[in-house]
Amino acid sequence: MANDAALRTSILWLAAVILVVGICTYSFKKMFVTYVLGLVGISGVLLPDWDYFNRDVSRWPYPVTVEERSAASLSHGSVFLKIFFYDTGLHVLL
Repeated sequence: MANDAALRTSILWLAAVILVVGICTYSFKKMFVTYVLGLVGISGVLLPDWDYFNRDVSRWPYPVTVEERSAASLSHGSVFLKIFFYDTGLHVLL
């Protein structure tokens, strides 16, 4: 995780959403479900090492080499595109 500020901000927003859900619904169960789904969503988007997953799937079991790390740092692609292709891959697998 390279950007801790994004993680902190996301968790604070999640806390605000949980508070609003709790105030509006008076349901601890709905608050807990919002908490779990929010953390799963945040961890699915912010925590993966995108340089690791942007490699060919056959290379995933092996550590990232210095050449792959330097090539990934040179290509500053859009995070949105990385998430889009990551989600697309998940849909193909499902």
